[in-house]
Amino acid sequence: MRIYLFLITGILSIVGCKDAHPAKMMSAADSLLLAKAHENAILANEGFIRSGKFVHGWLEMADPESGLIPRNLEADTDIWNAKDAAADNYPFMVLTSFFTDQNLFDGAMLDMLHAEKKLTSRVNTLPDTYSFSKKDFQNEKLNMAEIIFGTSEYIKDGLLPLTEWLGQSPWSDRMLEMLYDLKKEVNVADGISRDGSNATREEVNGELLQILSRIYWMTGDEKFLDWAITIGDYYLLGDHHPTKNLEYLRLRDHGCELISGLCELYVSTSFARPEKREAYRKPFHEMLDRILEVGRNGDGLFYDAINPQTGEIVQERPADNWGYTLNGFYAVYMLDKDPKYKEAILKIYSNLNKYINFDWEKGSADGYADAIEGALNMYNRIPDPTVAKWMDSEINVMWAMQQESGIIEGWHGDGNFARTTIMYNLWKSKGLYVKPWRDDLLLGAEQKGDSLLISIKSEKPWKGKLYFDKPRHKTNMKLPMDWARINQFPEWFTADKDREYTLQDYDQYELTKYPGNQLIDGIDIEIEDNKRMVVY
Repeated sequence: MRIYLFLITGILSIVGCKDAHPAKMMSAADSLLLAKAHENAILANEGFIRSGKFVHGWLEMADPESGLIPRNLEADTDIWNAKDAAADNYPFMVLTSFFTDQNLFDGAMLDMLHAEKKLTSRVNTLPDTYSFSKKDFQNEKLNMAEIIFGTSEYIKDGLLPLTEWLGQSPWSDRMLEMLYDLKKEVNVADGISRDGSNATREEVNGELLQILSRIYWMTGDEKFLDWAITIGDYYLLGDHHPTKNLEYLRLRDHGCELISGLCELYVSTSFARPEKREAYRKPFHEMLDRILEVGRNGDGLFYDAINPQTGEIVQERPADNWGYTLNGFYAVYMLDKDPKYKEAILKIYSNLNKYINFDWEKGSADGYADAIEGALNMYNRIPDPTVAKWMDSEINVMWAMQQESGIIEGWHGDGNFARTTIMYNLWKSKGLYVKPWRDDLLLGAEQKGDSLLISIKSEKPWKGKLYFDKPRHKTNMKLPMDWARINQFPEWFTADKDREYTLQDYDQYELTKYPGNQLIDGIDIEIEDNKRMVVY
């Protein structure tokens, strides 16, 4: 079915009927969808306003000489570090600026990247903690384990999500140069531990698996897949099997990355090295099945940590990162169609109403951010109205934690507030965005089968471009399929660059045809004093 777009006063709609007159075809059901699209626009607008305030709040706290932001606003105001400031906070200041302030994106955000690279690179391009007062590295003695950990965090948590949205950019260049240098320092992370549990070892290896499984496809460089397979062999074919050999398996943040990383490797080998997938299949499924057997509470949520050998619950609190782990389960379900992996998601769906305003992480906004993000990624694959309602409820709980200054809690986890908010906004707009953004501009959308209904309004005259999303897993990352993965920005409505679309001004009923690549590059929109949009 061909898709047609109708541009109307304050509202855009995409429908699958060529000859229907839009004024006559506006059914009661479509009117309700358009009203919902406008509600979505109001929510997305609030999200971008809040994200913008977060950026400006943190910029006020930046070191005046280097321009870098501190790790937090309490104990570590004097340092910028890779695993926190660079990995969790800064990248989502960058992404917020992409959507809300192009000058800031091209200016201070890029300046911060250049300063970070110049001041913090210590082992070739690999970063170390930088002291503002010393104007040098915080520690005189080199700690290679910390540098490896910080680099893996910076790439996986920060630069990789940026690259999935932006494609090739100065941030992806920074990511790749560090990854090539990291290969000289580590093959399989072993012997490094933060607390005796080897949590850091599993986290670094899990992060590397995720990084390498995606960047292999993005670059086509076989050495990245070879590297990932070396780590996969260590866990699945050696004596470090996560559920057979480890006595401590963390299923929340700082541990769950390993499960997702092995899942991403399994998917990648399914397409690139099928013989390796077959070697992994039995031990890999044993791992997933054991986690389902002993790693969940009665509602289907994963515990923070378990002893997978004995089944003992080490930390009983439900993990806010349940969706991170389910990303991996669903990615494998997409290939192997084992129903219990999808049922694991549906079980949580059926119990989410018990977790309204739930205290995930001792009152921290970060717990809400991670839980909402996980739900969004799963909802993108398996829509469910109860999940949508839950996310709308919980985003407001998280938003309410923001201070008047724009700061949320004053630590690097504030960036996760913006990351999840942007994901939420893009759900509400179905991936569409405008430039230049303005805080009185409202953009939202609702999808109905092959139809997309879009509401766009402004209090004052506005002229700019409306951009449509594209299948970024193909265009930016070159992935063989859009598997569920941590910190990705889900695709909702994507324009096909090789497809033709028809745009119609709803007031004038004039048809204009656009190739998909023009929708992706942005179409000109003007809203006059009477809120009427004009297409050029």
